[in-house]
Amino acid sequence: MPKPKGKGGKNRRRGKGDGEESKRELEFKEDGQEYAQVVKMLGNGRCECFCFDGVTRLGHIRGKMRKKVWITAGDIVLVAKRDFQDEKVDIVHKYTADEARNLKQYGELPENARINETAVDMAMADDNDEEDIGIAFDDI
Repeated sequence: MPKPKGKGGKNRRRGKGDGEESKRELEFKEDGQEYAQVVKMLGNGRCECFCFDGVTRLGHIRGKMRKKVWITAGDIVLVAKRDFQDEKVDIVHKYTADEARNLKQYGELPENARINETAVDMAMADDNDEEDIGIAFDDI
C-alpha cells in the first residue's frame, strides 16, 4: 500500500481562496458588450440573461469562468454580444453586489435594476396584491 505523502487532494485545495476577492478595478462595458442580469440558470454552463438594453438572451458562461466563478440567478454580469447570433451572449465578468451598486451610482445600470434579488424575488414583486398564495380559507 502506498504511504500518504501529502495533506489531501484537489478537494482540500478547492477551499483555499486565490486572493481575487480583494479590491479589484471596476470593469466597464466596451463596444459589443452589455450589462445583464441572470434570470434563470439552465444548466450546462448556460443561463437566461435579461440584458439592460431590453432584450432577454441566452447566456453562455465562458470556459475561463466555468467552475471558478459561480453564477446564480439575480447576479449582475457583463456579457459580450455575438456578431453572428443576436439571441446569444457570452458571460465575460461577474460583478459583486458592491460593484453592481457602484455601477448603478455611476449611471451605467438603469435605476430599475435590482441588485441581489433572485428570480423568485422578482416574480413576487410583480404580484402587488395582498398576501395571496392561492389558498382560500372560509371564516368560521
